[in-house]
Amino acid sequence: MKKILIQLDTDAQPSTFDRVVAVDADVDELLSYGGITPENVESLVHGAMFTRGPQDLHHTAIFVGGSNVKQGESLFQRIQETFFGPVRVSVMMDSNGSNTTAAAAVLAAGKHLDFSETTALILGGTGPVGQRAAQLLVKRGANVILASRSEERAQATCDAIANTIEGAKLKALSLKDHKQIEEANRETNLIIAAGAAGIKLIPAPCWKPMKQLKVVIDLNAVPPAGIEEVDVMDKATDRDGILCYGAIGIGGTKMKIHKAAVRKLFETNDLLLDTEEIYQIGADLKK
Repeated sequence: MKKILIQLDTDAQPSTFDRVVAVDADVDELLSYGGITPENVESLVHGAMFTRGPQDLHHTAIFVGGSNVKQGESLFQRIQETFFGPVRVSVMMDSNGSNTTAAAAVLAAGKHLDFSETTALILGGTGPVGQRAAQLLVKRGANVILASRSEERAQATCDAIANTIEGAKLKALSLKDHKQIEEANRETNLIIAAGAAGIKLIPAPCWKPMKQLKVVIDLNAVPPAGIEEVDVMDKATDRDGILCYGAIGIGGTKMKIHKAAVRKLFETNDLLLDTEEIYQIGADLKK
C-alpha cells in the first residue's frame, strides 16, 4: 500500500521546499493543499481518516506547514480535535521550519556543551524558532536569557514557557541596548541568533571578547549575519576559541531531521510530531 502524505499549508501556495523534502523522504504520493485554515480543514482530515481501514491508516499521514507559525499551531490543534478514538492518522507540524531548525540548533550546541551547566542567550527569542530553542534548552537544564527588542514580549514568552516546563530557568532581556547584551554575555556559554532574516542582532565586539562563551549559532542565511563575523557556512568553525555555526552549517542536520520525521509518520497512525518529538528524532539520529 502506498504511503500518502497530505500537505496542509496555511499559505495560498503550498511550500515547494516541504514538497521536495517529502519526495526525498520516500513518500509515494504527495497531496498538497494551500490556504488551509481551522475552519476549512475538517473535510480534508476526514478524507484521510475514512478512506482506509484501521489496519492501514498508518500508510496515510498529515504535514502542517506554511510561513505563519501561529496559524500552523492552530491548524495542528484543530486536526487533532477532528480525530476520534483509533480513527486517526499521524501528524507533523513544522510551519516555517520552526521545529526542525530549533532541534538542529540545540543538537549542534549539545555536541560541545553540558546543558545543565550552560547559560544560553537567545537573540530573537520571541520568534517561533527562538521560542522552541528556549523550550528545548530549559527542559534540558540550561539557564536561558531570552532577548527581544521588546522586554515585555520577552517576559511574556518566558512566562509562557515557564507555565509548561516545571523548574524552567528563564530571564527576559531587551535587545535595544548592546551594553545589556555585553553584561549578559559575562555569564553566557551559548548564543543562538534566531531573529528575522537580514538583520544584524549582535556586533562582533559584543561577543568575541567574552571569556565564558563557547558556542555561537546564527540561523540567519540572508546577509548581513545575525551574529557579526559568523559565516553562513560555519560548522563548528573555531574563531578565536569560540565554535561557530552558520545557517547552512546547521541546515544539513535540519534536513536530516525533517526527512527522518516524515518517514517516522508512517510507522503508526497515532503520532503527533511537535517540538519535543522532533528533537527526539534528531537525537536518535546521532546515536
